[in-house]
Amino acid sequence: MLARISALTALLAFSGLQEPRERPPWSAPHVPQPVAVAGSVPRPAQRSPRNANYRINAALDAAARRITGEETISWRNIASAPAHTLQFHLYYNAWRDNRSSWMRERALAGPDVPEIPPEHRGSIDVDSVRVTRGEAVAELTSRVRYIAPDDGNTDDRTVMEVPLDAPVGPGETVDISITWTSTVPRPIARTGAIGNYFFIAQWFPKIGVFEDTGWNCHQFHATTEFFADFGSYDVQLSVPAGWTVGATGRERRQTIGANSTTHHYYQEDVHDFAWTTSPAYIERHERFEHPTLPPVEMRLLLQPEHVGQAKRHFDATRAALRYYGEWFGPYPYGHITIVDPAYASGTGGMEYPTLFTAGTRWIAPRHAGDPEEVTIHEAGHQFWYGIVATNEFEHAWMDEGLNTFSTARVMQEAFSRRYYVQRYFDDFIPWVFRGLEITRATQAQSSVARASGDDPSKPSWRYWPQSAGAISYDKTAHWLHTLERMLGWETLQRGMSTYFTRHAFTHPTPANFFAVVNEASGQDLTWFFDQVYRSSATFDYSIELLRSEPSAKNFRTTVVARRLGEGWFPVAVRVVFDNGEEQRWQWDGRDRWKLFETERPVAAAYAQVDPDGILLLDVNRTNNSYTFRPQARRAARKWSLAWLIWLQDHLLTYGSFV
Repeated sequence: MLARISALTALLAFSGLQEPRERPPWSAPHVPQPVAVAGSVPRPAQRSPRNANYRINAALDAAARRITGEETISWRNIASAPAHTLQFHLYYNAWRDNRSSWMRERALAGPDVPEIPPEHRGSIDVDSVRVTRGEAVAELTSRVRYIAPDDGNTDDRTVMEVPLDAPVGPGETVDISITWTSTVPRPIARTGAIGNYFFIAQWFPKIGVFEDTGWNCHQFHATTEFFADFGSYDVQLSVPAGWTVGATGRERRQTIGANSTTHHYYQEDVHDFAWTTSPAYIERHERFEHPTLPPVEMRLLLQPEHVGQAKRHFDATRAALRYYGEWFGPYPYGHITIVDPAYASGTGGMEYPTLFTAGTRWIAPRHAGDPEEVTIHEAGHQFWYGIVATNEFEHAWMDEGLNTFSTARVMQEAFSRRYYVQRYFDDFIPWVFRGLEITRATQAQSSVARASGDDPSKPSWRYWPQSAGAISYDKTAHWLHTLERMLGWETLQRGMSTYFTRHAFTHPTPANFFAVVNEASGQDLTWFFDQVYRSSATFDYSIELLRSEPSAKNFRTTVVARRLGEGWFPVAVRVVFDNGEEQRWQWDGRDRWKLFETERPVAAAYAQVDPDGILLLDVNRTNNSYTFRPQARRAARKWSLAWLIWLQDHLLTYGSFV
């Protein structure tokens, strides 16, 4: 999201000619005996505008769950308009009380959502703000005010605005110095502390994105994530002595004091910085290597009870780096940190630049999907979220949906079959149903119907909370699966690779994505995007009628296919006859119903609409076929026998103890 550097070195830092200073403008306390932890790393070419650069010095008081910090943001206005104010995200204020917009929206999810007790809440309190231009320093603390640009909630304090004495013109750079204190909440929205485990994200005042039309600095909403500009992060973190730290970027050195250790991390061309610390982590390292992709150093921070799953985490991360790299483009940073979150921390399954949290259980059977799927998904976010970096407040599907689709493809390519899992005894003991395979066609298919609650082209922060996930993740993934089946993987892969390469580090919009797919396919697919993105139409085709009657020496077979949803899509209609032969018709799918007739020497056995399963957006595939010989008895017999065997095994096990 954001990053900062001091104004005096901004131009040199942007050109990649000067290393950042080792200490921020404010005087960090002197602690002797710096210990180098990394060798000299070649500086890569500048990949992004680097217009939001951070130097942060922060200290964690673990007992009080409090972070005291100072930051200097070197911010350059890359828009065509002057900025008369500065706007900042203060995300932790979403949990300051129950009156924030985040908490109000969370309550819409249902009556069972608990309130956050006062002792578990979080906050960011800004102590001072000053702006430096050349030799002039303006103290602006007294001008700090809180605004609610999205919903007008005067109790919301997640956006801070600071009026300026004079506007920051296009191309101009200013240094913004802020001191603040963050109270770390008990884990909520995948950040916080539980026991001696801290996962710290969205923890510092973060400048918004200034565009030609003004500030894009939304309040924190319960259904969306984040958006920020690229830059460099130069961060020093003081934590209790002996605690392991993982963070965005590479660690340059450790400075050891009597009771604490200061860890210095640095990373260029990223738009956020997150970190974790705990005395319990078990650390492991492996290296990703590939004949055509750059190598990546993989660092894994494991909970002690999961140490036996290290290889599974590395294998999944390696699969993501390989297939995303081959299909879309290479991972450019050379290092990645995988965090195994603490039990009951609620911080699993989240992405940040060069660092992500996975998620597993003490009992994690093979073929159940975890930790492989969540690891692939969060590692995959390094590409669509980390590198392409769309505005997730407004277009969450451009990250979440593209990544959900990509994750499913990697799972299919890299791992054997995955089955449905149900956990028993307070979600502790898993049971793998090997008769219920989860595929790309079936995964989360039932949630597509819930996506009709909103028009996906609406800004994501305005989605109805109970349909937001279905739109951003599942519906988008299924219309991409549908596009793949319609166009072919080679065509869609070419489009997604072109989109990734062309728009890396640029914050693209939906129009950019649609234009690239049209270009790659050689077709105008506006008719499709109008339905899946610019409307809330659902797709549902069915076989309404199947009749096969004697006619002279033949059988006249009549089929009626219907379009029950508002969406339309070209579909095939197939009839299979008693002798195994079949006949197909192609239907443009526009009319509400279509009649098909044929004469054959034998009667029809069954009929199907969309027999190849191309339209994975169909919300009810149970009505896509009609047969004269129902198979209910076979299904009932299969599952009855499975459950009887399961019951027999469990009774025998129980009997051995009595």
